[in-house]
Amino acid sequence: MNFKYMRLSLLLVGTILFSCQDKTPEPLKTIENEKPNIIYILADDLGYGDVGVYGQEKIETPNIDALAQNGMLFTQHYSSAPVCAPARYMLLTGKHAGHAYIRSNSEWKERGDVWNYRAMAMDSTLEGQGPMPNTTITMAKRLQDVGYTTGMVGKWGLGAPHTQSIPNSMGFDFFYGYNCQRQAHTYFPLFLYKNKNRVPLANDTIAPNTKLPKGADPNDPKNYVPFTLNEYAPDLMFGELTDFVDRNKDKPFFLYWASPIPHVALQAPQKWLDYYKQKFGAEKPYLGEMGYFPHQNPRAAYAAMVSYLDENIGKLVQQLKDEGIYDNTLIVFTSDNGPSYAGGADPGFFKSAKPFDGNYGRGKGYLYEGGIRVPMIASWPGKIEPGSKSDLISAQYDMLATFSDITGYELRQESDGVSILPTLLSKENQKEHEFLLWEFPSYGGQVAIRMGDWKVVRQHLKDNKEEATLELYNLRSDPMETTNVANEYPDILKNAARIFKEERTTPEMDIFKIPALANGLFEE
Repeated sequence: MNFKYMRLSLLLVGTILFSCQDKTPEPLKTIENEKPNIIYILADDLGYGDVGVYGQEKIETPNIDALAQNGMLFTQHYSSAPVCAPARYMLLTGKHAGHAYIRSNSEWKERGDVWNYRAMAMDSTLEGQGPMPNTTITMAKRLQDVGYTTGMVGKWGLGAPHTQSIPNSMGFDFFYGYNCQRQAHTYFPLFLYKNKNRVPLANDTIAPNTKLPKGADPNDPKNYVPFTLNEYAPDLMFGELTDFVDRNKDKPFFLYWASPIPHVALQAPQKWLDYYKQKFGAEKPYLGEMGYFPHQNPRAAYAAMVSYLDENIGKLVQQLKDEGIYDNTLIVFTSDNGPSYAGGADPGFFKSAKPFDGNYGRGKGYLYEGGIRVPMIASWPGKIEPGSKSDLISAQYDMLATFSDITGYELRQESDGVSILPTLLSKENQKEHEFLLWEFPSYGGQVAIRMGDWKVVRQHLKDNKEEATLELYNLRSDPMETTNVANEYPDILKNAARIFKEERTTPEMDIFKIPALANGLFEE
């Protein structure tokens, strides 16, 4: 089959000028003495409030908290999109959603029965998501250009086997993990990928969305045994991750750890599950009514997954210290979007997006704060002030420019982001965004633009059942986005419309187009 993807258009010089304020500091010189290692940890569906240092009271995350104690915590950091694939694309390419090629999840369903777990196991051409254009230049490619060994462990979600849009063809010297997001809906898959090749695992075929047998007692632990198999993918991935660090300890490396945790399904290591079962007590079982797998102790399982990730982050930090490279390593920890409402996740119980609303309609998949504001912690001994905090408005598409300043690769003005290195180093010459822009064609079709304290939100742009909204919030006085003041500030809306007109291009792929935006942000 031939599936033609249009060539990714390049941005012109004007992008940077419109994306940032006019105050232009002198460029920072690349840190010369010894290029630092960079480890970028991207959790999956971890809410702004799921970490102790951000206010979580039920889940224990001492190692992530320690990163903040030894580094800088960001209070106004954003994902580039409210779901997996576009957030990852924009991180790696430095583009905001108004310029991105990938603007939502795309399962490339024209190929056949792509949601059939067993069919994918038999036919690898059904795996993966819609690919990036072959001309895409990622952060990893840039880092290779300046001498970095690049590795990725975790979930890819930006292409498919048998295309050029796989990690090893997009700038990563090493890859181990899930190529396909749908395969990552179980933590006991039939296989993972090591570089370009499948690695079979000793797990049975238990397809995602399998439920308890009819008539099974939901309070009998034996009925949940089939959902815990032999080889736990996060264990295998962490082993490959630590091997990558050990192999490359004597030269600069970039490690992109795209952990699938705590994205559902709820499948947690027994040690941590037992810990939280004792802590939380008896629970109402999750029977699979919102997808993935059932679980007798869903809250304990979610907490266990987060604490398991935290434990491994602690092990990684200790490895860096043991190898003698901790002091020369920048670690960034964040999440790809807000918390999930599906698969037994319970963002209300955990207050996962605290202080924002992380429940359905406000969390993952939506452009309100609960869906896109994410934790972000940066640790870099001797460079970042321990225990520091920043309220800089920033986004994950800033990382391309930031790492350019740190390592010296050529930016070529293709980035919509700004370097946040001055903030990391507690300098005063930080360039700031005039705006942040999100465009998301799924979950009804949405747009959001943040301009200082103001945020415009449009919902239901592709929804035939609901009337499209025009919302305006002042996040300083109304961080929960409860009071729509769109009728009171026409000049703010007019400025947002200007930004949208000047800083957004029509998506190249039809599946990402929102027809209601053909004439602008709204009808004036």
